Amino acid sequence: MKKIIINILLFAVGYSALAQNGYEQVLQQIETNSATLNALRLEMEAKKLNNRTGIYLPNPEIEFSYLWGNPAETGNRKDISIKQSFDFPTVYINKNKISKLENTNVELEYKSERINLLLSTKQICIKLTYYNRLAKEYAYRLQNAKDIAVAYKTKLDKGETNAIENNKAQLYLINIENEIKNIETERYSLLSELRQLNGGKEISFHDDSFSDKNLPINFEQWYTQAEAKNPLLQYIGTQISINRRQVALNKSLALPKFTAGYMREQVVGQRFEGISIGISLPLWENKNRVKQAKMQMKASEATFEDKRIQFYNYLHNLYNKAVNLQQAVEKYQKALSEYNNEKLLKKALDAGEISLLDYLLECQYYYELFGKKLEAERDFELTLAQLESVEL
Repeated sequence: MKKIIINILLFAVGYSALAQNGYEQVLQQIETNSATLNALRLEMEAKKLNNRTGIYLPNPEIEFSYLWGNPAETGNRKDISIKQSFDFPTVYINKNKISKLENTNVELEYKSERINLLLSTKQICIKLTYYNRLAKEYAYRLQNAKDIAVAYKTKLDKGETNAIENNKAQLYLINIENEIKNIETERYSLLSELRQLNGGKEISFHDDSFSDKNLPINFEQWYTQAEAKNPLLQYIGTQISINRRQVALNKSLALPKFTAGYMREQVVGQRFEGISIGISLPLWENKNRVKQAKMQMKASEATFEDKRIQFYNYLHNLYNKAVNLQQAVEKYQKALSEYNNEKLLKKALDAGEISLLDYLLECQYYYELFGKKLEAERDFELTLAQLESVEL
């Protein structure tokens, strides 16, 4: 249970928002093809069946005896006995209700594991979107670097520039090519992870931009809805109900048990038959069980309050992080749109107004800002994915 609580606390939080179509398509494929989820579904059904065992009457007992008489003249004796024992009726009522509550928690366990897996999938998709966008940007930079390298090689051949400037251009091209290789390596690794999650089946993902999303304005109002949907609190709440029912069950077990049956005894010339009734007084067997169940119920209630506080603080911190990232994205976007000198620098370079070194240094400012903006978008999406995970 501790593992389940930790997993749900970390991943199962609520925020209602629409995911990108690309995300949705991948998540649907994963849910259909995932060997892990299929195994978890089968395990869930097995646990649910297990919870439905042991809640019915015990098996009836049938006994047959054949006794040889001594001396032989007394004849032989035959006995038949059929017995059925049963607890007080409220025992079976409580066991049945506990079984249903336990099956509810089994479903919540599956929901938790499913959320974890789909959240991991969505996080991979977000990272792929980041690298797809980066690959698109570097494709443009590669073409630009090739144009510069060719131009400087031509200038060198004509004696219009020196070897140092040409070497800078060639090294710049090599650096861009290596960066593209690194990007492709990361993309391949992430696609391999998706393939593994998809039951070994190939899966494609081509999104290269993040959708515009807004955080809820009123955190407290949104949190109320998130708390109601949180599987962690649902799980513990159900556990409290189980423990309350367990108290009632243990009280019922302290009531007498009964045995009813039929007996027949047959000897030479005589036969006796009739019913048998027995009662068992549980004086010592269930001692302290009621007290233990009450203490367990109090422990569950304390755990619920503790996890509720943790959940609130966790969500609040996550929400604040998302707010800061959203603001950072907006600032980066504004700066890139207002102060982008890349095209002007390229014209100045082609016209010979600035050196290649000046061009590369000036472009680097833009490239760094673009990279930080893209990283902020990625981190914002990853944070939102955690806030949205209960909707998966």
